[in-house]
Amino acid sequence: YPIASRGNLIMIKSLIRRSTVLGMVGATIVSTCLVSLKALALPQEQVVEKLNPIPVFTIADEQGAPLVATGEGNAKVTGVFISQQDALKFIERLKTENPDLATKVKVVPVPLGEVFKLTQEDSDTSDLNFAYVPNEAAVSDAKTVSGGTYENGVPLFVARGADDNGYLTIERNSQQVIPFFFDKAQIDSVVEQFKTQKPELAENISIEVIPLESVIQTLQTNDDPMLSKITIYPSTESLRFIQEGAAAQREQTQP
Repeated sequence: YPIASRGNLIMIKSLIRRSTVLGMVGATIVSTCLVSLKALALPQEQVVEKLNPIPVFTIADEQGAPLVATGEGNAKVTGVFISQQDALKFIERLKTENPDLATKVKVVPVPLGEVFKLTQEDSDTSDLNFAYVPNEAAVSDAKTVSGGTYENGVPLFVARGADDNGYLTIERNSQQVIPFFFDKAQIDSVVEQFKTQKPELAENISIEVIPLESVIQTLQTNDDPMLSKITIYPSTESLRFIQEGAAAQREQTQP
């Protein structure tokens, strides 16, 4: 069972610095500063709201119960795949290793926010653990970006300026947000747009990789207002899944 480690959740000091943020507003690049906000860790509802647009994929049986593996210390662990294709490949391998079980399970999409809620409910008594399974290509990119030091977790890619100049922001619904992406190609595209608009700042932009697990933990526990600006975007593959689902729903509702 290819389950990534849930350990080594790192508090990210760079995420909680009050610093100047590089902003991209439409076609114009501007510098902006964080305003003084009430410093509180995000409530669970806001964390769920940030995570819900991200579809993740579990392996479930005919009754909808997740497939469970036995981890260290006989802990019960269920895998949460970031990539639908990776989840489908797992079932294909299962057809060879356990064909009888393979006929009884399927890939089930679930909002990441719902998985997060389950990890918070009855955490003291529940014996079921969730482990995120990252996409291998994203992990490979993360190791390249980090110079080979990236080890555990689901990688997220974010851009920032050198010398603590802050994180690159984009405008979304008339608000500045700090975009985190599952695919390096997505952040590369944003950085290239920035470099086109502000070539004099191009050398100051770099890409960092931070584990999803650490971002979630920081949203829960830290008290910096910058956290409210973080927006996690679905991967390119997940965006296609969302679009295909929306198209199928429209077809069902049409007379």
